[in-house]
Amino acid sequence: MPLSRRGRGPPRRAGFRVVNTGLPQAPAHPPRRAVRGAPPSSHAQHLTRQRHSSEQVPKEPETQADFRSEKWLQEHAGGDAGDSWQAPRAEMDSRHRICSWKEVVIPYASDSDSGSVDLQLSNLEDIQKSPSSLEHTDTSLSSLDLPLESLTDRVRHLTHEDPFSEDPFSEDPFSEATIEKLIESIQEFFNGELKTENEKLTFLRSLSSLSRTLPDETTESFIHSHIADIVHILYILVEEEPLHSLFSPVRQVIFVTITDLSYQDIHLLFGSEDRVDLFSLITKSIITLPSEKTLTQLQEIMPSGSSNSECLYRQTFQVFSEMLQSLVVKDPHLENFDIIFKHMEPWLQSVKDHERERATASMAQVLKCLYRHLTLKLPLQFQRLGQLVARMALLCGDLLKEVAEEAAEGMHYLLHITLRLKYITEDKKNHRSLRGAMKKCQELLECLSIKQFYSCPFKVGQIFEVFLDSDELCQFALTIVDGLKNLKYPCTQQSAELLISLVKNAESRFEKVPEIIGVICAQLSMISQPKVRQQVITTVSLFISRPKYTDIVISHLLYHPVPYDRDLAEMWRTLKVEPPSTTWILLRLLRKLQKCHDVPTQEKMAYVAVSATEALYEVFMGNKLPEATFQLFPQLLMTLLIQIHHSIGLTMSDVTIPAGLYAEQEMPSKVTPLCFAIQATKTLLLRTWCLQEFHIMEKNKGWTLLARKDCHLQGVSLLANALLERNHVLAHKILYLLVPLLNRGNDKHKLTSAGFFVELLQSPVARRLPSIYSVDRLKDWLYHGDNVFKILALRGLCYLIRHREMSEDIKSLMPCILDLLCETDEKIVLLAIQILLQVVRTMDFSTLTAMMRALFSFFGDVRPDVHCFSMTLFGASIKSVKNTDKKGVENQVLDSLVPLLLYSQDENDAVAEESRRVLTICAQFLKWKLPQEVYCKDPWYINPSEVETICKFLGKKCKGKVNILAQTLMFSKSPKLPIRRATVLFVGLFSKYLDRSELRMKGTKWIEDDLRHLLHDPEPSLHIIASQALFQIQKVAAEPGPEQTVGRLRKLMGCLST
Repeated sequence: MPLSRRGRGPPRRAGFRVVNTGLPQAPAHPPRRAVRGAPPSSHAQHLTRQRHSSEQVPKEPETQADFRSEKWLQEHAGGDAGDSWQAPRAEMDSRHRICSWKEVVIPYASDSDSGSVDLQLSNLEDIQKSPSSLEHTDTSLSSLDLPLESLTDRVRHLTHEDPFSEDPFSEDPFSEATIEKLIESIQEFFNGELKTENEKLTFLRSLSSLSRTLPDETTESFIHSHIADIVHILYILVEEEPLHSLFSPVRQVIFVTITDLSYQDIHLLFGSEDRVDLFSLITKSIITLPSEKTLTQLQEIMPSGSSNSECLYRQTFQVFSEMLQSLVVKDPHLENFDIIFKHMEPWLQSVKDHERERATASMAQVLKCLYRHLTLKLPLQFQRLGQLVARMALLCGDLLKEVAEEAAEGMHYLLHITLRLKYITEDKKNHRSLRGAMKKCQELLECLSIKQFYSCPFKVGQIFEVFLDSDELCQFALTIVDGLKNLKYPCTQQSAELLISLVKNAESRFEKVPEIIGVICAQLSMISQPKVRQQVITTVSLFISRPKYTDIVISHLLYHPVPYDRDLAEMWRTLKVEPPSTTWILLRLLRKLQKCHDVPTQEKMAYVAVSATEALYEVFMGNKLPEATFQLFPQLLMTLLIQIHHSIGLTMSDVTIPAGLYAEQEMPSKVTPLCFAIQATKTLLLRTWCLQEFHIMEKNKGWTLLARKDCHLQGVSLLANALLERNHVLAHKILYLLVPLLNRGNDKHKLTSAGFFVELLQSPVARRLPSIYSVDRLKDWLYHGDNVFKILALRGLCYLIRHREMSEDIKSLMPCILDLLCETDEKIVLLAIQILLQVVRTMDFSTLTAMMRALFSFFGDVRPDVHCFSMTLFGASIKSVKNTDKKGVENQVLDSLVPLLLYSQDENDAVAEESRRVLTICAQFLKWKLPQEVYCKDPWYINPSEVETICKFLGKKCKGKVNILAQTLMFSKSPKLPIRRATVLFVGLFSKYLDRSELRMKGTKWIEDDLRHLLHDPEPSLHIIASQALFQIQKVAAEPGPEQTVGRLRKLMGCLST
């Protein structure tokens, strides 16, 4: 029983304090304590509270304790309940008899009531205009007559806490002597150790009693100067309490002491680091206690006198709840409430049911107290409303009924608090928007009953969302996502649904989207439930599909290590986006990659280029955006081909890696930027049904060509031709895309685009292109400093010249093309010859003769193709000469006979064959009929008689035979053995038909010197033929000419006549 109040002065009124607190204070200072036990409204729903009764009624006279609810007792009044109610129990120690109090019912909104949530802005305005109603002034509260004692008062009495009951100064309990006595008692404990339970309780009740003497100056000075010592001792006392059992009232008396000091504005749990540690330890010590059932079982195994663990637990938890509430009674800036939530939040997420239940019940009571005594003043320190709403909303859907009910009650008060918060913090100009939010909230509440509303996280989020600003929405979302990582947490699926609902309803009001996406990416690996994973990815899809957030989300997703892990790859592959947004998303992702190609080529590749390429690959693999992929195929293909060009020869060390990106993992050494680009390109072709094109590339090693620096354009050409052949519709789309694209980007960008563009000029559609986009552009490339562009220009002209409409425009480029014949690059010369072959018949005479002179210099070129095609073009030129112009080119034709004849013996069959063919053209031009021996394919040295026939024919047809011999000897220095051998053989046999007088005039020494030089050739056949030719020359030189022979005959006849 409580100790007698005699000698304690006049009776005190019940203090204004949460849960009927009534701590003794000096009579001169009216208490400021919260009002508890307000009568429930008419619509209250009576819920059974068998867990933690936060409202108590005065103690009944019965001696047995009963923990059943009043509702349960009423329901079972006619049966065994009566017997059970009167069943004898073991006597309990007086300090535990408090457990016999009857539990009272807690008001809760009825199913039919929607008016319990006041959403009238006018009411808030009335509160704002009336400080007495808003701030709960001391005068109004102290006038309330609350006869009921609080649990802390009862605990104080039952633990014999009142030192004045036996004090000689009890007639004046707050005298200086009493204060000095208390201070001395407390100081003794500062200097010693608290070993026994009695010593601990004595210290605590002395400190609590001393607090009631405030605001005495001596007391105030003493307490403030020893705050650190008090906190330290309390920390040790709590730390010494066992974590897995509860057999001592020390914990609850500690809570009472802290509560008493809190009401005197001395907060032992806020401020310095040691106070914060004490708060954390206290919270842990009560929340982590075993469940009530376990405590009861533990008592049965380890009985501790007459103590009742179940009763002691309820007392302890109730006092803990009152302690928390005492911290927010006078909290105008919500600073204390913010700290309480910070300490309670981890326990609200606990996977243990009893811990989560205790934390939820504590928060519900704190919210209830805060609502009843809300006194707001700016600036507010509580900036985590969105986080609190999210936590409580999730708990409303908890699978444990007790947790859900506690959370529902807390949400009821939180909604009222939120309205007050928004009214005081919103600018008056925004009251109109606040009215709109309240109207929307009211409409939603009318659709459902209050009970249904508070038991459904989805609806809770929908109601509160209208009041949350952008920062609070972000907090809400981050809190929901953070809860998804806890696989044992029962609200995981509801969390995902709540998140989706929030994003849909408040899509335009989010500002910290990168933070939300970052948390989602970090937590996705911890979520194993397929349905929940997909719901989380759906949230990302909702954000990325909104144009406002598309670039933000893409940029954040690209800032991840490549290759992507399983979770990020799944996110890209399973994006769920409505068709209108698919193209936009893919286009923005593509643009990230294209921007990297617009800047000049740098030493290192931008990381976003590699990451965007990998993202495109994952999107193609998932195939969730097929319509957009087909629609953007031209842009996608060209961009990926350009990325391949940029990636050739690079490793990941050649990429600018953002700082800290690979902090927790090693940079991959096997993967390269090139492999990502090739993979993406292959997948794009497969997903767009370009299977034939893919086969052509694979069959002709096109992927290998694309990946090599010197063959990249060949791979581009192969793919372009495959598309043109198999899918001309897509090819034409690419052609029109490339018209403006050719002028953009860096050199590699332009080069790849130009390579593809040139091949598409084969299409008949190219005829529709204006000259400025076709011929004029190719003309610019002909003068480009890079030979590759010259080659591409010539290839393009080769294709365009096939279109008759383009031939006239191309004729103007003939001088430039003829100049290109002098280029050292074989490809340029061959392409120039190929173009000239197509226009040779339309050339004017001067251009034709100039070209023939240029071509004659290629006879004998070491490049077989150049040699061969130059002869082909030479023959075509001869055919193109008009009859009136034949005399002008006859000498050029005659000069070509010997080279053509000699190269008919070339070791390259194509050159030899082309030489014989062009010889025929020359003979037709000259109206000659060549002997059949000219067309013999066998080497001349096998059958010299055939060569002699050819020499005899030329001896008859040609003049200036010594000049022919001199022209022939020029080929004696040819690097090719067959040509040198044919030259020597031709010289020896053709010498028979030389004009002796012309030969004597020019001499034979120059011929003999060349032949003697060939005698040193290591080739035996050449040595023999050269010696024979030398002998023949010497013989011809020694033989008299026709005039000398006639003179000798005349001289001989004269001698005979004499």
